[in-house]
Amino acid sequence: MTELDHLVVKGAREHNLKGIDLAIPKKKLVVFTGVSGSGKSSLAFDTLFAEGQRRYVESLSAYARQFLGQMEKPRFDSIRGLSPTISIEQKTVSRNPRSTVGTITEIYDYLRVLYARVGEQRCPGCGRPVQAMPAQQMVEALLRLDEGTKFLLLAPLIENRKGEHRDLIDEVRAAGFARVRLNGEVVSLDEDLQLDKKKRNTLEVVVDRLVVREGVKTRLTDSVETALRRGEGKLVVQVVGEDRDRLYSEHNYCPYCDIGLPTLTPAAFSFNSPLGMCRTCNGLGTVLDMDPERVVPDGTLSIDEGAIKPWARSFHHPSLRWARKLLDAMAEAHGIDINAPFESMDAEARQKVLFGTGDQTFEVHFKRGRRVRKVEATWDGVIPMMMKRWQDTESDDVRLRYAEYLSDRACPDCQGHRLRPESAAVFIGERNIAALNGMTIGEAHDFLTGLELTGNLKVIASELLREIVGRLRFLRDVGLDYLTLDRPGPTLSGGEGQRIRLASQMGSELTGVLYILDEPSIGLHARDNDRLIRTLEHLRDVGNTVLVVEHDAEMMLASDWLVDFGPGAGRAGGEVVASGTPAQVMAVADSLTGQYLSGARAIELPAARRAPDPDLQIRVIGARANNLDGLDVDIPVGLFTCVTGVSGAGKSTLVNAILWPAAARALNGARANAAEHERLEGLEHFDKAIDIDQSPIGRTPRSNPATYTKLWDEIRKVFASTREARAYGYKPGRFSFNVKGGRCEKCEGAGVTKVEMHFLADIYVPCEDCGGKRFNDATLRVRYLDRTIADVLDMTIDEAAEVFSNHRTIKRVLATLQSVGLGYLQLGQPSTTLSGGEAQRIKLSRELARRATGRTLYILDEPSTGLHFEDVRKLLEVVQALTDAGNTIVMIEHNLDIVKTADWVIDLGPEGGDGGGHLVAQGTPEDVAAVEASHTGRALAALLGDARPGVPAEATARR
Repeated sequence: MTELDHLVVKGAREHNLKGIDLAIPKKKLVVFTGVSGSGKSSLAFDTLFAEGQRRYVESLSAYARQFLGQMEKPRFDSIRGLSPTISIEQKTVSRNPRSTVGTITEIYDYLRVLYARVGEQRCPGCGRPVQAMPAQQMVEALLRLDEGTKFLLLAPLIENRKGEHRDLIDEVRAAGFARVRLNGEVVSLDEDLQLDKKKRNTLEVVVDRLVVREGVKTRLTDSVETALRRGEGKLVVQVVGEDRDRLYSEHNYCPYCDIGLPTLTPAAFSFNSPLGMCRTCNGLGTVLDMDPERVVPDGTLSIDEGAIKPWARSFHHPSLRWARKLLDAMAEAHGIDINAPFESMDAEARQKVLFGTGDQTFEVHFKRGRRVRKVEATWDGVIPMMMKRWQDTESDDVRLRYAEYLSDRACPDCQGHRLRPESAAVFIGERNIAALNGMTIGEAHDFLTGLELTGNLKVIASELLREIVGRLRFLRDVGLDYLTLDRPGPTLSGGEGQRIRLASQMGSELTGVLYILDEPSIGLHARDNDRLIRTLEHLRDVGNTVLVVEHDAEMMLASDWLVDFGPGAGRAGGEVVASGTPAQVMAVADSLTGQYLSGARAIELPAARRAPDPDLQIRVIGARANNLDGLDVDIPVGLFTCVTGVSGAGKSTLVNAILWPAAARALNGARANAAEHERLEGLEHFDKAIDIDQSPIGRTPRSNPATYTKLWDEIRKVFASTREARAYGYKPGRFSFNVKGGRCEKCEGAGVTKVEMHFLADIYVPCEDCGGKRFNDATLRVRYLDRTIADVLDMTIDEAAEVFSNHRTIKRVLATLQSVGLGYLQLGQPSTTLSGGEAQRIKLSRELARRATGRTLYILDEPSTGLHFEDVRKLLEVVQALTDAGNTIVMIEHNLDIVKTADWVIDLGPEGGDGGGHLVAQGTPEDVAAVEASHTGRALAALLGDARPGVPAEATARR
């Protein structure tokens, strides 16, 4: 029987899908498109991927299959030809601070093996290459200790491993040893020693207890040799009075520093393992410390006026009287005027106030009764004193109060590279693994491809290098060459995260797989689109089916097969409007996508652009964070400004890391710290700043559009005012699913219960008691227009607008949600199921529902995420209306249909990473289009010169 050449779906009814039948060609690049909420993701992820996952679980063991009854089967009649499925969704990679680009792509795992096998080990003290240390040298080193020094000789048996290890313990006991050291504590083998098999343990056998004195050499020699035999060439010495053990090895020893080094293993280079991580920061690279900028937020004040914020209200309190007297004594001794503004003090004086004066003592006089006492004391400094108070207190309130002055800083021991010194002292080509991990992907690729190894080292490294370089090449090809390998996972955007996960899949070299991707072009500049498309085509060419949910015109035109869903959103969608080659779809008159691709419809240019006022500008001066190199840039007030540039050009640093925190601090009273810059001018033109990003509106299924927009409070009041509710004595709280009373207590109002899958991601299944309705039967007796409170949660925003059309406040909020194209969403749709673009538009709608002042600074980060051409048109109507009302819009954006409608464009670059951070062009879109050096300008020039503005010129050429 030959393999089906099509994936055939019949009767798909998941969510709003209306029993659709669809044949999808296999081993092709297929694009699903359509307006937001038309059913694309319902078929791609909630039907095809969900069924693929369910069938995979069905093939596993009986233990795994027990969860099948709780995994809801997607609604369809039949699916034939379904290959193993891999979903690469548009969501944040990881919230774990230990996750990095290198670990996500597994490149760092290969690097650890590479350094363990071919790295040159050097002494962390002197930098010289290490050599083997024979037993006699170990004896001589120990005999050089001061006479009378006591120490233990230990042979390592287990190092940071799980398990009970009963056989090993019995063997050591039978060999005549009396004691072992378990996790740093010496215990007797006479006891019934049992190790917790679920915990990692370190176990060493105590070979001997010795004191340095005359005549001990013979016994010491015998004991060292015994320990080396038992410890397989390694010896641990615990010297009484020393904080750290001394490690000796027959394999690695520095005779100049007289220290032994551990045997190299891949785990020794892991900052997530105790064997490799820096002990000070536990492998995080940062430590919490008091931030001077938070402790002294306003340098124009003197200390007496409250410059030291945590002490501002209590400096004269009895608990701080001693500190104040000591500070006065120190200031008098060093000639520091503490009545002057803090910022007017010289750097040395500020350093002494904040960080102390070392061991220098000062005489302090204070009264106790009738006597005046004199005390000599040291001034430790404001920040060390606060840090000690925070560490020592047992009061949660005190810890919480002091925590607001804390921030992360680079670890003082490892300088942020996360590894212990012994691991950082291993080199390949004069680079240690920390230096290589700190390179950009492009730099790491060039370094490793140019690496020259000889002999056995070349043979050992060849396969590892092939795997590493292949993954680096892919990341470079999809426009991520500006990222460093040590870039933390939580800082990646949705598009970056998805392309990184795609790199991991490329490295696996699977064939015959159905890959389902969710808008991989997000965050990608038009310049880099071709590289992404070529990567997906390669994935197809090696024998896979690549199914992409996408709105990008170039991606659609490059596809082998295009499926357009619609015709509308929510209940107005759920149908296949057109399916075929891009040319066939463009010929379908009912296809909204086809009309935009063919040019029958377009996002029009504004009739006139607003002109900037030279006297009304936000001026960012001396921006130096990340790759910005002293950048000065003006942002017009009262205009719609787009900040553009290739990935890694510095857009997010300028807008999200400098402009937003500085504006939030100045206008909203926020505690956010802006990244490094000289100053920011022009904020006096605003009364508030609002950041509308793509972070989730909630992290649990309890959060939804109705609760986030405060709409649910009003709906609960409506239900509480009904005749039935008044008769039962129900108040608005009865209709809350977050408090006891009216909710279902089995699921505590969530409507779902979480099932831990152990071998797969956790899943949420409908509550067995309430069937997902969230409320108990007594609450569901109350109806409004023949609808229960649970029915309202299941309504779409469009339906709710009709039902509550007579309620002014509810109607106004629902109208704003509709205006940003979210009428298809359910009021109770869990926030965990919303895309980044949907979350961002919900936030935008909440701001629109508030009373506008016309003096607001709005900051948006790629609001086009997840938007069809038609949705972009609706979004632009909202943005232009906000700007017409006098507000200022600053938007990071790559979508050229949005950029071309802006009043002002600021283009950064010209490249990403070290090649970016410069102002390449600014002005109207036409001005930027005239700048040949601007990648955005060239794309705009082609677009503005095209008779069909909806289609990028590159896409036209491709067609």
